Amino acid sequence: MSAAPDVSVIVAVYNTMPYLTECLNSLLGQSIGRDRLEVVAVDDGSTDDSGRELDRFAALYPDTVKVIHQPNSGGPAAPSNRALEVATGRYVYFIGSDDYLGEEALERMVKCADRNESDVVVGKMVGTNGRYVHQALYEENTADVSLYDSALPFTLANTKLFRRELVEKHKLRFPEHMPVGSDQPFTIEACVRARRISVVADYTCYYAVKRGDASNITYRADHLARLRCAAEIMDFTAGLIEAGPGRDAVLRRHFTWELAKLVQDDFPALDRVLQRQLCAGVARLADSYFTDGIRDAMDVKRRVRIALAHAGAIDELCEAVTSEKEHGAPPFVAEGERAYARYPGFRDPRTGVSDRVYELVGESVPGRLAKGTALLASGWEQQGDGLTYTASVRVPVVGDVERAGVVLRLVKGAMPKSADKPGARRLKAGQVLAPAVGEMRVEPAEDGAGSVLHARVPLEHLTARRGVRVYLDLAGRTYEIPVRGEGLPMPLARLWGPEKDLYRASALVNDKGRVVIDTAQLHPPKRTLVRRALGRLVRKLKSGAVRVKRGGAKKSEPNGAKKPTGSRRK
Repeated sequence: MSAAPDVSVIVAVYNTMPYLTECLNSLLGQSIGRDRLEVVAVDDGSTDDSGRELDRFAALYPDTVKVIHQPNSGGPAAPSNRALEVATGRYVYFIGSDDYLGEEALERMVKCADRNESDVVVGKMVGTNGRYVHQALYEENTADVSLYDSALPFTLANTKLFRRELVEKHKLRFPEHMPVGSDQPFTIEACVRARRISVVADYTCYYAVKRGDASNITYRADHLARLRCAAEIMDFTAGLIEAGPGRDAVLRRHFTWELAKLVQDDFPALDRVLQRQLCAGVARLADSYFTDGIRDAMDVKRRVRIALAHAGAIDELCEAVTSEKEHGAPPFVAEGERAYARYPGFRDPRTGVSDRVYELVGESVPGRLAKGTALLASGWEQQGDGLTYTASVRVPVVGDVERAGVVLRLVKGAMPKSADKPGARRLKAGQVLAPAVGEMRVEPAEDGAGSVLHARVPLEHLTARRGVRVYLDLAGRTYEIPVRGEGLPMPLARLWGPEKDLYRASALVNDKGRVVIDTAQLHPPKRTLVRRALGRLVRKLKSGAVRVKRGGAKKSEPNGAKKPTGSRRK
């Protein structure tokens, strides 16, 4: 290869067959062309067929594929550093040997870097086989994205295009002693030093594979190793970025992701000594970096767990994890314009955790409200010609529930798609709703874990399908929550209205599991009957079932019936 390639793809390999074959095929099939591509693969002491597979590709493509074999180092950092020493491309790109690229990935990212003079380009990445990949960064193509005011801190893997001049100028390398997360210091420093960072979001560049045996290194590291590596990454970041909103924007990721994972579902089952060690490690990092800005930007679930770990409140932390796993999120405590999540430790003087940790601070909570809202009973009440829909609905709110103004409405029209994933939605600030119709009564739930809304809503004489939804005010915002009814008995259809103007009402569960009320008029007005009759006549004319004679008279022979016989008037 005479001229330097545009991009060197670096592949650290350890026992990744048969995924490795698909990875290499995706590289050699790139639309950028093999003359502009260099693949540097380092076999880190594999004990399966990975080394032989690399040699096979090197023999097939000797001008493109370089293979280095070395003893096992224990992680991807050392082989990645070794590959950087021999890479010659204008850009370097890192790929996991069990992952693969979209066909146009390198061509699109190199073109983006050249067009925008970018030092770092992030191509859209998705997970396969159930692997989670944060997607917020990929909403649109971006020529210049900041590390400090975007979702980039939640996308810190080294699976990006880096200008090699930047890498060598700042001598960026991977810390080889870190068993997990060794790509983060490299990526963070590259993003801090970069003149410009761009995002290719309109094409899936990278497919991250979760192996069937979940043997990716991220899934194997133990708790203390992950704590130690998270601490090193956070300390390294603090040495690069001065204290303030910029540092908070990056470190929030580590409190939300790496540290929160140490106090998730498996925490209560850990040995008490290990629990204490984890809480002490979290406390050290919280003392140094858990600012009010990070606290308020985190969701309340993770914020509470970090705070309980910080306080060394192991029993309360275990209870918070276990109760949420078994029973779902705790109810909200409504107090005027404020609301709190009633997790264990709330206003417990033994923990010393402030109310602010439990408070809903500028965050959206529709998902929690949707999961905690449940239909308990529904039916009809008929008085004379009128019909009323009755429902008892549990809502996950305690405290000043009357002031929360919880009501039930029958609403025409579907909820927006934006409400589908969380199951509910927060209404726009200042949005005014019409007064609720009917009678509403709220009482505490018997188990104290919420409140029960008893509603009586009279049906209007309209033929329409209307969704059953709860509305409540919480922490100064109004939330709209559909009432779910999967697996619950619905009341039988009911007729109501005067005999000559009957309606039928049905309570149904739609394809999204939400309760709707369907009403239909059984005796439509006379003009509706005339309109329907005319419609039927037009359809018959079009089908030929009715033939029109000259002079306007018609002759009907429906369904091929024979003409009637007998005398005819002269």
